Amino acid sequence: MGDFPHTQIEHLSVPRLIAGTNWFLGYSHQTQARSKFIKEFQDRGKLADILEVFFAAGCNAIYGGSPETTEFEAAIRDAEDRTGRECIRIRIPSLNVAGTQAARDENLRKLDAFAELGTHILMPHQCSTDALTDRRTRKIAEMDFFIPAVRERGMVPGLSTHMPEVPVYADEMGLDLGTYIQIYNAAGFLMQVEIDWVHRMIWQRKKPVITIKPLAAGRLQPLVGLSFCFATLRDCDMVTVGCLTADEAKEVVEISLAQLERRVANVELQTTRSKASM
Repeated sequence: MGDFPHTQIEHLSVPRLIAGTNWFLGYSHQTQARSKFIKEFQDRGKLADILEVFFAAGCNAIYGGSPETTEFEAAIRDAEDRTGRECIRIRIPSLNVAGTQAARDENLRKLDAFAELGTHILMPHQCSTDALTDRRTRKIAEMDFFIPAVRERGMVPGLSTHMPEVPVYADEMGLDLGTYIQIYNAAGFLMQVEIDWVHRMIWQRKKPVITIKPLAAGRLQPLVGLSFCFATLRDCDMVTVGCLTADEAKEVVEISLAQLERRVANVELQTTRSKASM
């Protein structure tokens, strides 16, 4: 099996399939009990096993993590050592959106910490980006501070958002960004407008788009969610998917490749008594 197809975010070669971290760090988008299970289940060894599958397939990028997630950071290094592949680190810090000098000083310290962590692409988390976005004026505040500060630290700036308007406004403003985030899945889960609207806006963007939640946080089967995304996105766009185990990672890599290559995925289907006649 060859390497997974890549795209470009400025000077960076980024795989079109990116490892998400909600199922690493305990954000299930289902129940508190499920989130608690994730946190109790995962450890450095399991995380490294999952990342090894992604990296070995050429999907050497992660979306998420922070200086505080030390066990996860160690797992990334373990997987890099096992595969000999550098991980493209895409980070989404929460920023202070007060707009004061004290808030900016605090944010600069955060940017320093993420740069020291080896971050390649830095995108304020949705809770920051969307708070800074004004639908009335079609402007995103603090960008004249944020973007130069990220560039000065050797990282590519982007914007992580749940608002479909944010990439539109960013393009209208001519912001010096490398990429954007959009929620995109066949169920419309957490999407603020209809799927066809988000689809159209992704295709009209000036930069590559990283899509998240393709399986609607476990509500869609991988074949359904991944097929929809890879069939309807541009060749420059990316899909971020989280996995709980290394076996799940193997399945999503193979299913994704199969959709791009227009073939049946080589994965073992579930066996139950109700399917015995088939």
